[in-house]
Amino acid sequence: MTTASSTHPLARGLRVGVSIFVRKGGGQSMWENGIFQNCLFLVMLLMRSPIVSETYLVIGGSDATPDDARDFLAGAPVPIIDMNEAASKLDVMIEMSAQLAKDWVVAFRERGGKTVSMRVGNDYVIDIERMIFDKPQGLLISGAPYHEVWTLAEYERSCKPYYESTFRAPVRLMPHLWSPLVLDREMARQHPGQRFEYQPGRRRWRAGIFEPNICMVKTSFIPMLVCETAHRENADMLERVSVYNTFHLKEHAGFSNFALDLDIVRHGIATFEGRFPFAEAVTNHVDVIVSHHWENAQNYVYYEALYGGFPLVHNSHLIGNCGYRYHEFDCEEGGRVMNQAFVGHDENFAAYRATANAFLRTLDPESEENVRTYSEALAALYTN
Repeated sequence: MTTASSTHPLARGLRVGVSIFVRKGGGQSMWENGIFQNCLFLVMLLMRSPIVSETYLVIGGSDATPDDARDFLAGAPVPIIDMNEAASKLDVMIEMSAQLAKDWVVAFRERGGKTVSMRVGNDYVIDIERMIFDKPQGLLISGAPYHEVWTLAEYERSCKPYYESTFRAPVRLMPHLWSPLVLDREMARQHPGQRFEYQPGRRRWRAGIFEPNICMVKTSFIPMLVCETAHRENADMLERVSVYNTFHLKEHAGFSNFALDLDIVRHGIATFEGRFPFAEAVTNHVDVIVSHHWENAQNYVYYEALYGGFPLVHNSHLIGNCGYRYHEFDCEEGGRVMNQAFVGHDENFAAYRATANAFLRTLDPESEENVRTYSEALAALYTN
């Protein structure tokens, strides 16, 4: 790191903001999507950085005020400010869940501020879908002059070149962050005194599928086929298959025809549900989580399932040796893996949890390694 004068931002400590979208009138939840939790985990990390003196959540994306965020961001560990205050107070603005206006970025940069766009969704796929299927646009290519784009390892193949070209800025892969903080708070609110934890010893498993079904990168189709294959191999294994986030698809002819051809539906095992907070849906209702991704291998649902010791049947290559993995789109392998998990999970529960906990520690926003990686990236904004 180069030597900085006493007036240099690095010398006095950086003042860093993370943008978060807040709706006018409130009514939001941390469980709406992963990006809100990601904002929280990032500010938790920034508070531990030796080169950051002040950290803020910055309301953006609407005409909302800090009052609108009072309930949504209750318990936030940092002050909440608006875009006007951020413009005069911050050294670095990290765009996260609220996109920054081009004029704001230009003026902030002219004042000496640094801007980073942190991309934690598969924007390449989302943008294609929105253009082809005439949906409201997602990522706005505004021409704002960002200093860097930060993204995650899961998007190295699909999005990194896309970001480099569209943003015309260097792209840096950053660690994914997760903490059980939000999950533990939800459990304390919904189930006081009860631990979020798998309960061994059930004769038949209740499966839960939690893909959001709003983009092709995370849908219920392969997990349903995994359960279907497992059910065909062992009709005594599954008591119920709850397919969450599908209530809006029940009347869709294509989805209905697909589902009605499955034994898990014809035998009365599968149910199709709305959207619920993960802890609320799993606790007392689910024994095994079945998942699938397409170029989206780092998911909070995986981490939450592993945290509770729940068997996780998945196809992710980015969660170490955790859970029970099948490959790519191979639902037949997934069914076999699910049956193997049913046979051995209770017996190997202690080892399963030890492996999961070791991996989850690598995601800790307050871990020394993650704090160092993000601190080095912030310092590089001034030294490169």
